[in-house]
Amino acid sequence: MPSGMIGLEGTFQGGKYVLPSLPYASDALEPFYDKRTVELHHGKHHAAYVAGLNKTLDQLDAARKAGDYASIRALSRNLAFNASGHILHSIFWRSMKPGGVAVMPDGLAMAMRESFGSVEAAKAQFAAAAKDVEASGWGLLAHEPAADRLVILQVERHEDLTIWGVTPLLACDVWEHAYYLKYANNRSEWVDNFLKIADWEFAAERLQAACR
Repeated sequence: MPSGMIGLEGTFQGGKYVLPSLPYASDALEPFYDKRTVELHHGKHHAAYVAGLNKTLDQLDAARKAGDYASIRALSRNLAFNASGHILHSIFWRSMKPGGVAVMPDGLAMAMRESFGSVEAAKAQFAAAAKDVEASGWGLLAHEPAADRLVILQVERHEDLTIWGVTPLLACDVWEHAYYLKYANNRSEWVDNFLKIADWEFAAERLQAACR
């Protein structure tokens, strides 16, 4: 399976983007990620990006048929925003695992040492990046294919400050809706607890596919 598809199963069906099912029960990430936030985040916020993406594609189809591109700037912006939101959220749900992962897979650990000096340094940079995203966005561990190395990105909104061609491996959502019910304005505590339930096995699987 191509690296980009791992974790995105069930996100596009019958010619439409769809909300994927959670890979665990909504209370399975307690006490680090509470059931009510998971339900709202998945069923309301993520679902809204899916709906916005499908609506934008319908509007672009209508514009092509009418030969009327007066709204192309706004529609292009909406396409990037909603599609990126859908993809990153789909990866986000798979980036966590009930109980976390006690031992990081060897291949991912080696890549972290080669790219960042040590696993501990990689985790520290990831946490710092996620905590310090300006306004709303994401902390992202990704594979950059030109140098065949790992990078850590601060993504603003869903689509800004990326590097073309990277494969996201692990995504931490730091929009306020992702953590505010439990953590209020304490984003740092949320990021620290996200790392306790991070699914490094999922990240390793995406890395292995990206490097084939």
